Amino acid sequence: MDFKPLITLLAIVNPLAIVPFFIHYTQGFSRKQRRRTVLISSVSAFAVIATCALIGLQILEFFGISLASFQVGGGMLLLTSALAMLNAQPAEAKTNEMEVNDASARASIAVVPLTIPLLTGPATMSTVVIYADQAKTFFQHAALVGYGVVIALATAICFTMAEPIARFLGQTGINVMTRLMGLILAALSVEVMATGLVKLFPALAG
Repeated sequence: MDFKPLITLLAIVNPLAIVPFFIHYTQGFSRKQRRRTVLISSVSAFAVIATCALIGLQILEFFGISLASFQVGGGMLLLTSALAMLNAQPAEAKTNEMEVNDASARASIAVVPLTIPLLTGPATMSTVVIYADQAKTFFQHAALVGYGVVIALATAICFTMAEPIARFLGQTGINVMTRLMGLILAALSVEVMATGLVKLFPALAG
């Protein structure tokens, strides 16, 4: 297990791109409420990644889905996310206006929509499951869960420093960062799809 899963997850989650959403959803919050939102979002992001890493494959087996098919489908989903990021949109920003307004009225916006789907949506979950299959030892699985801790820390740092980051980068800077991460993610998604296609159609390897 190398650092490729971590790079992929950082590209997909991209908490820096979610900073404007965090500022929007926490307008009018007290400092204590904002800190609580940061904590819950970070812990929730870790929980999603750790759950997918530990029992994601068992869920696939329950539904009778082959990993090769999941890799192709997940790769296509990653590529869709990458294309959205290349247009300077967060990879998991799929909520419509009605969902945004409804979520804003909820007691805890830290889980929905900040964590799901903005931070850890379907693309993130599918990526973790794909890399969990490649983890053959206990330490490799532990490393994958550990990458969830890194994502949680990155989320906490970005959200804690949300206002200074937004002022420093500006919308243009955030857009440039999102596009760069999207380019990296596009390359990784092609690799994931290629691996799945070779498993489904061995003749392609020849």
